[in-house]
Amino acid sequence: MKDGFNIDIDYADALPDEDIKAPKPTLAGELLEWLEVLCFAIIAVVIAFCFIFRIATVDGNSMKNTLHNGDKVIISNFNYKPKQGDIVVVSRNNNNSLDTEKEGDEPIIKRIIAVGGQTVNIDFEKGIVYVDGVALEEKYLGSPTYDKGDVDFPLYIPKGHVFLMGDNRGDSLDSRSSRIGNGGVVDERYILGHAVYRFFPLNQVGALD
Repeated sequence: MKDGFNIDIDYADALPDEDIKAPKPTLAGELLEWLEVLCFAIIAVVIAFCFIFRIATVDGNSMKNTLHNGDKVIISNFNYKPKQGDIVVVSRNNNNSLDTEKEGDEPIIKRIIAVGGQTVNIDFEKGIVYVDGVALEEKYLGSPTYDKGDVDFPLYIPKGHVFLMGDNRGDSLDSRSSRIGNGGVVDERYILGHAVYRFFPLNQVGALD
C-alpha cells in the first residue's frame, strides 16, 4: 500500500510466556518487610513525640470538671497560635520545661481566657468574667468566678501574652494571682503546648474542647 507500512508480526512470539512466573516471597523476606515497616513506624512516632507532641499529666483539681487529677493528655506546640478557650500547659521553670526543678516551679494546665490586645474584667459578686466588655458563656465551669486574687481589674493583656484561668474557679491558682506570669499575664513563649487529646483514663479518651 502506498505510503503505508507492511509489518509482519509473529503473534506466538509476542505473547508472554505463561511458564514464566514471579518468584514467591519467602517467609524470611516477608518478615524482613514487616520489620522495615515497624522500624519506620517507630521512628516516625519518636520524631513526632520529640518535635510535635508531648505528654503531660494533670496534677490537681483546678480544671474540674473538664480534666481531673491524674488525667494524661497530649499537648502540641507545632505551629500553634494561642486562641481564647484553648487549654494549655504553661511552664513555670527557668528552662521552660515540663521538669520540676524546685517547689513552686511546676507547670500548670489552664484555659486561655484572653489573648494579647484584649481586656479582662471580672464581677466577683456575680461570678461573671468579661472580655472586651462581653460576658463569657463558660459552660465548662465547675463553679462561678467568686474568688479574687491580688490582681486588679480591668486588666489589659499586652501583645504576646495570655490571661489564664482554671475551670474550677474555686480551687485554681491562675492569672488572678500575681504569682502567675508577670502580674497575672503569661508570656506566650512559656506555653509548652496546646492540650488537644486526653488518652487516660480509658473511659475518658477523646479530644479536648
